[in-house]
Amino acid sequence: MKEILGIIFLIVSIINISESSTFFGLLTEYGLKSSYKIHTKTLPTKSEYDFIVVGSGPGGSPVANRLSENGTWNVLLLEAGKPEGIFNQIPLLVENAQMTDYNWGYRVESDGKSCLGMKDIRCTWPRGKSLGGSSTINNLIHTRGNKLDFDEWANLGNSGWEYENVLKYFKKSEKFGIPDIDDSFYHNTDGNVNVEYSQWRTPLAKTFLDAGKELGYNITKDYNGAEQMGFGYVQLATDKGARCSASKAYLRVKRSNLDIVPSARVLRVLINSRKEAYGVEYEKDGKNYEVHASKEVILSAGTIDTAKLLILSGIGPKDHLDELEIPLVKDAKVGYNLQEHVAFWGLNFIVDSPVTILLRRLLNPIVYAKYLFRRTGPLSSPGGPEALAFIQTKYAQDGRPDIELLFASFAISSDKGLVIKNAYGISDRVFDVIFRPNSGKDVVTIWPSIQHPRSRGRILLKSKNPYDEPILKGNFFDDPLDLDVIVEGIKHTVELFNTKAFKKHGAKINSLKIPGCEQYEFGTDDYWKCGILSIPVMENHECGTAKMGPKDDPDAVVDPELKVYGVDRLRVIDASIMPTIPGGHITASVYMVGEKGADMIIQKWQTKS
Repeated sequence: MKEILGIIFLIVSIINISESSTFFGLLTEYGLKSSYKIHTKTLPTKSEYDFIVVGSGPGGSPVANRLSENGTWNVLLLEAGKPEGIFNQIPLLVENAQMTDYNWGYRVESDGKSCLGMKDIRCTWPRGKSLGGSSTINNLIHTRGNKLDFDEWANLGNSGWEYENVLKYFKKSEKFGIPDIDDSFYHNTDGNVNVEYSQWRTPLAKTFLDAGKELGYNITKDYNGAEQMGFGYVQLATDKGARCSASKAYLRVKRSNLDIVPSARVLRVLINSRKEAYGVEYEKDGKNYEVHASKEVILSAGTIDTAKLLILSGIGPKDHLDELEIPLVKDAKVGYNLQEHVAFWGLNFIVDSPVTILLRRLLNPIVYAKYLFRRTGPLSSPGGPEALAFIQTKYAQDGRPDIELLFASFAISSDKGLVIKNAYGISDRVFDVIFRPNSGKDVVTIWPSIQHPRSRGRILLKSKNPYDEPILKGNFFDDPLDLDVIVEGIKHTVELFNTKAFKKHGAKINSLKIPGCEQYEFGTDDYWKCGILSIPVMENHECGTAKMGPKDDPDAVVDPELKVYGVDRLRVIDASIMPTIPGGHITASVYMVGEKGADMIIQKWQTKS
């Protein structure tokens, strides 16, 4: 009876609330696998366009939008995935989405040294296959990185990429909606990507901040503003508790000069004898087609698939192209310089406060009523993350944080192994030993994530067959110092949970030993290193495989205007161009790259016309 009265109260209370901020409002915009407000085409309506954009993630969607603002230019956007559906809009279902065909399903190649506690000794590397790209299946956390990250890009010879020059593009992409933060120098309220605080968080998020303050850390009101360092609540790319993906932010436009074609898989870039890109070959519904571009082809397929497309098109390392029997167009270091933020799954704390995200609590009808009528409650949580901290360990080399601590009010055990375990590829053995015993208990997780890894991975192809999955060599801990930095992050976290703030909640570390690490004393450096190698977390921030750099950089694939060296009329505009990985979560930085890349294209061709 109490639950029924609660639902009635909610219904009455929302009589004067606009339908647009309810789940019912979302139903007017999305079907199960369709986006009503994005106007798509079955096939291109023209044989030639001015511009072809490949990929509709945070890089490609801004480019397609900005270029088509010029009504005299015809723009084609090709996306391998399908439109988003209604369930993609519910933030808590992020792990569920990673187990569907909205995810390419990539996994890291086993090297026998890391991911030892994962299925097949391979970590998962989810990548979005949808209008919106990976912004359709990510955890929505909106961070720009540190100012020095972009100054570093410029210092590597990439003029124009200093923070003071890219800030305007961060702002241009953003529709900032946090009333507590009013700072027009750093933020913009009339851009495209909605940014807000979570519509729901547990009381433990404040405890996390209180613990940081107790230890003398700074509490930052806005880590995307003047001061990144410190503890703060996560900012999210959400719109009143619903996902705001790249497609929602940029592709809800009806323009006769913009054709958006989903479920169209690009197989290669067409390049003529003068080494000019003039179109692409793509497949849809089992048939292959060609479509041409009179001005430029822009690759925005993401760090993995952009590298794959370049190599399939003859742009890549000569020795690898020879192995694949692909004719050489340009010898380039495509696929190298692969970087990722890596964290650790095994840092869990049991608390005696009954507030965390648990499966049994999600079965409460009031949880669904809150989201149906107000888009609040646990379903509006981005999969658990609520707060974060950017801090420095003893290994920090400059003014930037070298560790992020991401606080989440859930654990792998929270759903009894139904979804999270499988989405991230945790082996049955590891789950049964260290996670299953805590099923049904209130457990929180901290991910200590290295911000500036020294290790570098590489992407290769198995064959010249475009349907074969690429070989993803993470090489995550080739530089042992990366392991040391994460261990320091763990030590900072343990100290954090020994504060009075967390002791009030009876916080106790999960001390069950990770299989394969039994020989080490729990809590020692050797134990933590073993644990990290067993169950690392891929933050899914991979970047760098088509590195931006000056002409004298032998590893550079694109120049500072994102034009591919050695091939005219071809650019790359996505995370693959990043020479070094920005701190935090990189989606906001990819939006910036998309906005700046589009601006450079516009400036070039408007000048020519």
